[in-house]
Amino acid sequence: MDRLLDRLGDIHARVRQVAFLHYYTWFVRIMLALAFLPSGVKKIVNQRFAGDGLGEVTVMFDSLYENFGALYVSIGICQLTAALLLLVPRTAALGALMYLPISIGIVIITTSLDFGVGTPTVTSLMLLGTVYLLCWDWHRVVGIVSRPGLPGRADPSRRAEQEARS
Repeated sequence: MDRLLDRLGDIHARVRQVAFLHYYTWFVRIMLALAFLPSGVKKIVNQRFAGDGLGEVTVMFDSLYENFGALYVSIGICQLTAALLLLVPRTAALGALMYLPISIGIVIITTSLDFGVGTPTVTSLMLLGTVYLLCWDWHRVVGIVSRPGLPGRADPSRRAEQEARS
C-alpha cells in the first residue's frame, strides 16, 4: 500500500510541474468562485435566488427561501466563504473541500428536478471542477482531512521506523 501511495505521490508531483495546469487550475478556481458569488450574496442578503419562469423549480426555491430562514442565509454564507477561499492560494484546498458537499447537493437538486437540459450539465461540470481542484491540492487535502495517528494517515515516525526495518 505504501508503494502505491508513493507512486501516486510521484505522479502528483510530476503533474503539478506542468505549467499549463497551473493556469488551468486558476481558471477553474475563478470560474467556480464566480458561480457561487452571486447566489451566495443573494442568499446572505435574504433575497430570492431563482427568478420566475422555472415552473416547479421556482416553487422549490421559494419554499427554501420562505420556510428555512437562517438555513437559507447560512447556505449563502457557506457558498460565499467557499468562493473566497478558492481565490486565495493558501486556502484553496479548504475552499474546494467546502465547495464539494455544496456542489454535490446542487447536482442532486438539478438532476432530480426538471431544470432543463443544460443546468444538470453545468452543475455536473462544477462538481468535476471541484474534484479536479481536490486532486490538484491533494498534498494539502490529506493534511486537512487527516492527522497523524488517525486511520488513513501514516504517522511519519512509524513510517521511518518501517523503512529502517526493511
